[in-house]
Amino acid sequence: MRLQGRKIYPGTVTAEALVTSMGISFFGGVDPDTGVVVEKGHELEGQSISGKVLVFPSGKGSTVGSYTLYRLKLNGVAPAAIVNAECETITAVGCIIAEIPCVDRVPIDQLATGARISIDGEHGLIDIHWPPAAIPPIRLHFD
Repeated sequence: MRLQGRKIYPGTVTAEALVTSMGISFFGGVDPDTGVVVEKGHELEGQSISGKVLVFPSGKGSTVGSYTLYRLKLNGVAPAAIVNAECETITAVGCIIAEIPCVDRVPIDQLATGARISIDGEHGLIDIHWPPAAIPPIRLHFD
């Protein structure tokens, strides 16, 4: 399956998706030394974003979140790429300074944790490659 989005920062990568329906605050919500989500009550609390295609609706929180993404990159624990429904300024700037491929304006409800996802940030393309054990979301349409 292929989805079309908008380029925020170019780059190509293929990695496992880590999907949440909750916004992410990188400053205070993700440990910049380990890449583990530490925000209490977050769907991803205790999980590592390192090397994953991190999929979430939009960022939230302090502008320091941009620098936290950069610090994650320097520490080798940044996400491989970011996909948003709507990328706000904090996440966009963080991806740009950390050189993390980023695409937004994507229907993130069509993505699932565990799927292998290829990102073409230059063209805003996302290809979803379901592993044999993963089952893609089912869409029911009634006429």
